[in-house]
Amino acid sequence: MPELKRLAILDDYQDVTLAMGPWDRLPGLEKTVFRDTIADREALVQRLMPFDAILAMRERTPFPRALIERLPNLKLLITTGERNRGIDAEACAERGIVFSGTPSFGAPTVDLTWGLILSLARRIPEQVGALHAGRWQTALGQGLEGRTLGVVGLGKLGTKVAKVGQALGMRVIAWSTNLTAEAAAAVGATRVEKQELFAQADVVTLHLILSERSRGIVGATELAAMKPGAMLVNTSRGPLVDQPALLEALHAGRIRAGIDVYDIEPLPADHPLLKAPNTVLTPHLGYVTEENYRAYFQGAVEAIEAFQADAPIRVIKG
Repeated sequence: MPELKRLAILDDYQDVTLAMGPWDRLPGLEKTVFRDTIADREALVQRLMPFDAILAMRERTPFPRALIERLPNLKLLITTGERNRGIDAEACAERGIVFSGTPSFGAPTVDLTWGLILSLARRIPEQVGALHAGRWQTALGQGLEGRTLGVVGLGKLGTKVAKVGQALGMRVIAWSTNLTAEAAAAVGATRVEKQELFAQADVVTLHLILSERSRGIVGATELAAMKPGAMLVNTSRGPLVDQPALLEALHAGRIRAGIDVYDIEPLPADHPLLKAPNTVLTPHLGYVTEENYRAYFQGAVEAIEAFQADAPIRVIKG
């Protein structure tokens, strides 16, 4: 039966992992929690070298081949969630490293998407700040009923976001490369071309997986097509949007943006988005809920137990 001795728990920003999982089921396993993210490759190798098991929190720390090949002691690599494009599954398999996932709970990114949309539309953060500063009703909000919601990526999350929009009385249009008119109609949306979506929507929300094909899929052309004052919401991945083009549109006052994901995470203190107007920014909170974390850490303990029983579960293959 394979034995694990040392587990590294990475990027535990809130310091909650050990309190939210059934870790008492693994009394013989030494657990070390790291609350920071190391970008420097050499420093990361030195940190992780002693461990034979690692629990990675989503894509906070990527594991490309070049890193995996420098961790000779690693036997089990667990990612929270069912998949992780920041971890090279093929490299793990080639080196005999078991790469396992965990369950998730629900679709919490949908909640956050609508939190950002409503915050922008009703100018909630701005009005909260004004109230605390002693000012009363300093701006007008914008209602959503009768307006158009443009969903880029009508998959599992995009469909749930669309249904909330419909419940609020919004017209829903959608686009993605492989979306058909029939599939859109099945969830009450209308399939349009990409440029039409950006031109017609009052709110554009992104729900695509990041790939070489989707990187920069929202650029200067799409942003220029948006209505004055329209909202762009990104809770998927930062590089879906061309950042210089987004910054230009924000500083010009043409659009507003609700953003949860960035090209660099954690976001540096001098990142230009932090000084951009017309934004509501959150620190990648889409999956950060108590229910989701409990599912993650329960699943991580199960993955370790299964590995040590020589019967790995939820193995992710390249």
